[in-house]
Amino acid sequence: MSGKGLIAVPASIAVALAIVLPASGASTATVVNVTAGKPSELKFTLSKKSVAKGVVTFKVTNKGMIEHDFKIGGKATKKLKAGQSQTLKVTFKKAGKFPYICTLPGHAAGGMKGVLAVK
Repeated sequence: MSGKGLIAVPASIAVALAIVLPASGASTATVVNVTAGKPSELKFTLSKKSVAKGVVTFKVTNKGMIEHDFKIGGKATKKLKAGQSQTLKVTFKKAGKFPYICTLPGHAAGGMKGVLAVK
């Protein structure tokens, strides 16, 4: 190996580049924090209103006083009591608008519903 065409890079710069630049083919996981029951009991608050296609992790936390669940893309959490949390992974293979709801009787009609945009 003659070393022609190679550039010496100090170790500190190489480490910094390794931290900043992801390996080729690496994908960034999308996380959406979902709060149920706050600011009002029959309301969801999502940290993102739109996401990219692929795997999305929903971190659902019930900050209300009564049970709630969260359903999107054909998957749902269990009934979450006040203070409980659950993680839900959903793979979105195509772009579109995907509705989410609380499936407990009367909750969606009371306002626990919305639409997530997938791009």
